[in-house]
Amino acid sequence: MSVRPEQYDIIRRPVITEKATMASEAGAVVFEVAPDATKPQIRAAVEAIFGVKVKAVNTVNTRGKVKRFRGRLGQRSDVRKAYVTLEPGNTIDVTTGL
Repeated sequence: MSVRPEQYDIIRRPVITEKATMASEAGAVVFEVAPDATKPQIRAAVEAIFGVKVKAVNTVNTRGKVKRFRGRLGQRSDVRKAYVTLEPGNTIDVTTGL
């Protein structure tokens, strides 16, 4: 399967948090993805870029929090995350980069 340039626009960056690390122990990897990306697009992009077989894709839309920046109200950006569960025997090491 060849990698198309738009697939790099779908997968933005891996999410490395405490919760994402616990998910990786269960065979899942968490990515920040484009807000308009669909589950089949995310599956195709991960399989093409990393060369693994994807079992399932679950997505989460997180609204940006309203926070104060230097005394003024501001808003963080909305984020869409994808929890990609891999088939047994497949792994992605997100700590080394592409």
